[in-house]
Formats: sequence, structure tokens, C-alpha cells
Amino acid sequence: MQDTIYDHCIAIDWSIKNMAIARMTKKSNKITAIDVPSDIEDLQAYLKNLRGTKILAIEETTTSQWLYAELKEYVDRILICDPNRNKLLNEGPKTDKIDASKLVQLLKAGLMKEVYHSTDKFLHLRRVVSGYEDLVKSGVRLKNQRYALLRACGKRGKEKAGSSIDSQGEQFVLDCLDRQIEAYEKEKECYENEFERLARKNHEIKHQKSLPGIGTINAVKIVARVVTPHRFADKGRYLGYTGLIKLEKTSGGRSYGKRSPRYSRQLKSVYKSGVLAAIAGNNPINDYYEHLIQEKGYPEHNARHKACRRLAILSLGVFKSGRKYQPYRRNYVKGVKEDTSGL
Repeated sequence: MQDTIYDHCIAIDWSIKNMAIARMTKKSNKITAIDVPSDIEDLQAYLKNLRGTKILAIEETTTSQWLYAELKEYVDRILICDPNRNKLLNEGPKTDKIDASKLVQLLKAGLMKEVYHSTDKFLHLRRVVSGYEDLVKSGVRLKNQRYALLRACGKRGKEKAGSSIDSQGEQFVLDCLDRQIEAYEKEKECYENEFERLARKNHEIKHQKSLPGIGTINAVKIVARVVTPHRFADKGRYLGYTGLIKLEKTSGGRSYGKRSPRYSRQLKSVYKSGVLAAIAGNNPINDYYEHLIQEKGYPEHNARHKACRRLAILSLGVFKSGRKYQPYRRNYVKGVKEDTSGL
């Protein structure tokens, strides 16, 4: 879809010291570009003084969410674009003005891929989830360091905090690691308490928790990442976003295999771990998994992957319906119980 319906197409290349602004109008393809010191108030005044409808493009960076919130009221639409798709920016000389000029050309031609942003309550969820995942990565690294240190000293690696080893230098490092791991466990508990508080207040999180294998933390991750299910036209788009399907490559009637789309690693991890938790339990996901193995003859890994896709589709359906998962609302096909709730 081309964005020529707007009177002004504007693109910004923002940095700490300066901002480059490029603009094209509905009636002309001439590019007007300026490079001035960065000032959010000056930028707001510039946008406010433009008469007519306005669309603004910004590349996804660390400051894009802040710019989205600050400038949303001054234009008719803000498009945060995926920098990985803007290959035109790699050609020729590179300056901020040139980058902004190329962005505005892509914007007017409708060749940009949008990265979803919002300014509502879900932003808080995303911040909390991001902080939790960073904390967990740090904790895992500390525990791995502790295990490696103990193994290097001839220990099993699973000794409890306060263990002693012969070398004074290694003992000092071990004590430091134990203190850091103790602090990590306390901070992790604080995050988990916050997740429980959010789950009590947020209906979307409660609905996701009703799915087999989805606990509080993973429910918060799903809601924080998806925000709204209406971003996805159909379940195929959602499965592509979660990385649970691959894209076919064909040319001239010949198949060249499949490739993985760019996807949310966070959501893929959530559904993969969710299926592992659901399997062997008394729930429809496990029923489906057992049916694929016992009656369809699927290998375990293929059955697990199909069950994972089923869980992701149910998750999207629950999100769209605005209701909790109903595990026994089923269709019966050839004597097989097939779960369709949430779809």
C-alpha cells in the first residue's frame, strides 16, 4: 500500500547530537532534507506547523519507542520500520541526510515493513519481561561459571553455597560467585512476585494461563510480546511470527527448500517449553500428541512440533476471543477428539 494518501511523508534519522529530517509532499517527488541539532521540542513544532495529513517514518532503534510516544500526537500516523529491510540505505555514500532521504522515498513508495509499537499498558509488561530475561541470562552465566570453577578444582560442580576448596584464589572467586548468585535469586523472586501481581490484574494474562502448559511467566511473555492479536491476519502469519513454520522457496516451478522467517525467539521458546510441560498431562494438547504418535505414526519430534503449533494457534484464538480456554469443547472426527476451543 502506497502512502501517497498523506499530504506529507516525513522521515527522521535521529541521534543524540543531531537529527536529519527529510520530507516529500503528495504532489511532488522533490525531497527537502535538513540536518539540525537534536531537539524534541523543535521537532514537535516542525511537525505541528505542517498543514495537512502527515505520516512519519523512523527506523527501529533504542530511541524509537521514546520518539513514538513523544511524536504520536503530532502526526496522523507513525511507522517504525524494520532496518533489516532497508537495503537501499547500504548503497552509495552514507550521511544522516542521505539516510533520511532514502527512508522518505521508501515510505512514499510503500516499501517499508512496520515494527509494532504502542503507548498503552503493554509497554510496562514489555519492560518487566525484558528486565527479567536479562536477569535470568546473568544468573545462568553465574551458575555456569561456578560449576566450571568447581569442576576445575576436582569437585562435582553441584556443591552448595559455602563449600570450600583448597586453593585460596579459587576460594575467593567461589565466595564472590555465591554472593552474586544469592542476590540473583532474590531479584528473580521479586520479578516472579511482580508477574503474579500482573496476572491478577490483567484478563489477557489470566486467559493465557488457562492453556495447557502455560504458566504465569510464559503467559506474561505472550501478552507482552503479542499486545494485540489483530496484528495478524490469520494463524499462518502468527505461526511465522513465532518461528514454528518455515517459508517455501520456489522459482520456475521448482522448489528450493524452505527458510526460517525472522521471528520472535521469545515466543518460540514459550510455546516449545509449554508443550513439554503439557505432554504427559491430562489435557487436550497431550491427547493430540498421543494421537499423532499412536494413530498417525508420527515420530516423537514431529508430533511434538505439531502439538507446539496447535498450542500457538489456541493461544492466538484465546487472545482473539477474550475468553478463557475451554478444554472440552471439541469436535469428533473419525472417533478422534480434536480440540477446537479458542479458534
